[in-house]
Amino acid sequence: MKTFENLNLSDEIITTLNIQYIKEPTKIQRLCIPEILKGKNVFGEAKTGSGKTLAFLLPILEKTNPNNEVQVVILSPTRELAMQIESVAHALNTPLKILSVFGGRDIQSQMKKLKNPPEMIIATPGRFMDLYERKLINLNTVKCLILDEIDQLLEMGFRDDIIKINKWCVQKNQTLGFSATLSKSAKKLVYALTDTPEFISAEDDGYEQSHIAKDVVFTTPRGKFADLCSYLNEENPFLSIIFCRTRRRVDQLEVALHQAGYNCMKLHGGMPQSKRQQAMKAFRDLKIQYLISTEVAARGIDVTGVTHVINYDLPESPESYIHRIGRTGRVDQRGNTVTFVNEDEKKAYEDILNAINNQLK
Repeated sequence: MKTFENLNLSDEIITTLNIQYIKEPTKIQRLCIPEILKGKNVFGEAKTGSGKTLAFLLPILEKTNPNNEVQVVILSPTRELAMQIESVAHALNTPLKILSVFGGRDIQSQMKKLKNPPEMIIATPGRFMDLYERKLINLNTVKCLILDEIDQLLEMGFRDDIIKINKWCVQKNQTLGFSATLSKSAKKLVYALTDTPEFISAEDDGYEQSHIAKDVVFTTPRGKFADLCSYLNEENPFLSIIFCRTRRRVDQLEVALHQAGYNCMKLHGGMPQSKRQQAMKAFRDLKIQYLISTEVAARGIDVTGVTHVINYDLPESPESYIHRIGRTGRVDQRGNTVTFVNEDEKKAYEDILNAINNQLK
């Protein structure tokens, strides 16, 4: 059995992991950490909840020293994921200065913090480019560029921004990337960034999630809300994320569920950052039972104890389905999912499940 001691990590990092009861590396961590420590350009693919954040943070923290220069840039598709990565990094008790920058937060405050350069910047691409073009970030000292949730970065239209940022990091000698799924477009981007990528998959034969129950409710557009309420009343999930396809659908469903007496809050990209943070904190602190969200807003968020994922709207692709249901059943705990499907969507839903080797129930 591999342990963190076998992965050439320092005693300080291993002690910190032990304090947090993190004793055994996951498969993606076992495969990637040694290669990243060797300086290779690693691009990892592993299911949601498999420990990808630590797979890149642990070796990079090991390789980075405090020197008041920006050495590591991590690009994230969403504000919430950027804050989560920053939180995980701080929890590892590192002496490095770490700063997350993203839209929706006061840019003046971020500009002040950059006057004392952090060794690691975690950012959404848009805000990062804004600060760089204001000549507030020196990228001449960057050694490593990391892309988290590559497929989502591409889906959100950040391809050209990523290529620009990569070119600005003129001294960069390592590029890393991670995602639950590495699509053809993601691999094409990887080859635009480096000639020597090493692709590492922690998946077995197919995408197996046997520890997650997958149910479907066939319904009608008019009857969907009533069917959702019936499901919530019958199951009474301890903690659940309800996914809608658009911000407008999230807004409408939150109002309807509030009026029906359910303890819920909403989360989507059109909300002020303070409201988004308030919703996430309430969810993590178990002050609400249901978080109603778009997929983009919830991408990459790791909340312990999510027992149910509800697809109120049909996901658009197998990749979207994987990311959604990966919010439950974290680290192989039991999880439950249900997808509400109109009769004319049955074939599309079956195609999604067949694509990831699962069956309808």
